[in-house]
Amino acid sequence: MNNLDKQYKQLLSDVMQFGSDKADRTGTGTRSIFGYTIRHNMKDGFPLLTTKKMYWKGIMTELVWFLRGDTNIKFLVENDCHIWNGDAYKNYEKWYEHMSQTTPFEVPRKFTMEEFAKSIKLDDWHAKQFGELGPVYGKQWRKWSSYPNKYGEYESNPTDQIANLINDLKTNPDSRRLMVNAWNVGELDQMVLPPCHYGFQVYTRELTFEERYSLFSKNPYDGNGRGMIDTLNYLDDKGYPTRAISLMWNQRSVDTFLGLPFNIASYGLLLEIIAKAVGMVPDQLIGSLGDVHIYRNHFDQVNELLTREPYELPNLNINTEWWPTESGECGVGPIDAQAVFNGFSDISFCKCLLEEDIQLGNYKSHPAIKAPLSN
Repeated sequence: MNNLDKQYKQLLSDVMQFGSDKADRTGTGTRSIFGYTIRHNMKDGFPLLTTKKMYWKGIMTELVWFLRGDTNIKFLVENDCHIWNGDAYKNYEKWYEHMSQTTPFEVPRKFTMEEFAKSIKLDDWHAKQFGELGPVYGKQWRKWSSYPNKYGEYESNPTDQIANLINDLKTNPDSRRLMVNAWNVGELDQMVLPPCHYGFQVYTRELTFEERYSLFSKNPYDGNGRGMIDTLNYLDDKGYPTRAISLMWNQRSVDTFLGLPFNIASYGLLLEIIAKAVGMVPDQLIGSLGDVHIYRNHFDQVNELLTREPYELPNLNINTEWWPTESGECGVGPIDAQAVFNGFSDISFCKCLLEEDIQLGNYKSHPAIKAPLSN
């Protein structure tokens, strides 16, 4: 059952019907409401909209970029993900304007956006000079810093929030502190854009006997001759999960037509990856949304999408056979969750994850609907 597309269409309709028209940072203008919740049961399918075709590889690439702790768009453009190009290009334009006004020499012609992206991909110096976005999501997730000295350098060891989350899930899964935060107040002015989705929290619970057994058989009493105690022992021996894990993300600013479908799928994928790494079952995905807006130049696209009927949601399969295990051998024994997330710094690990081992199945959708991105 696809309730996700229905919720999304209802949200679009609510914003269009009840929203307030407001000015915004980009100068485009929006219609917005304040405060909305989206909730999806992961058992109903992977949360990728079907009422318009979604760019699945771009969603995967950006999430892997976050988990790498990366803040340079080079990895993104190398993998054909261009959603951050406009933010980096704005910094390049500021530099070019400054150089044009201050240098006594003739300044070369300014790159177009397409030429700029190509130069980031092919020229390491150019990527280092103009591809950095500041301490955005990846830096905060994997290398949160505090206490700068008088030179603006951070003396304390950075905090790997993802590693801490994984450790807490393994050692204290009922904790109410299973959180990752991207809203580092001391570094907001260094970011090309303050985080829109500024934090997430996870929650786990014990699975019932019926839920555990349903992972093995659709019928928890299928006549195999085992009693409940014997069955529980069998499930334990075979390593069937004992807990379910849910994720709720918080988002201050929501580009409802372009950004939100991307965010939903991205956090759905993050929930799937974390669940696999710690041996749990994905449960609820919840979006807690603040300023929920539709840009004025998206109104026609929204009206088109509202005429479309959803298809069934796709399914997702993550191949973990090659993930590092506690025994040190891939595919043998329980997964070493810490090693998995440390592996995101390895480009070969990421390439394998993107190209081979995250498989989306049975995805049927309506055609894509193009809309301009407001930077």
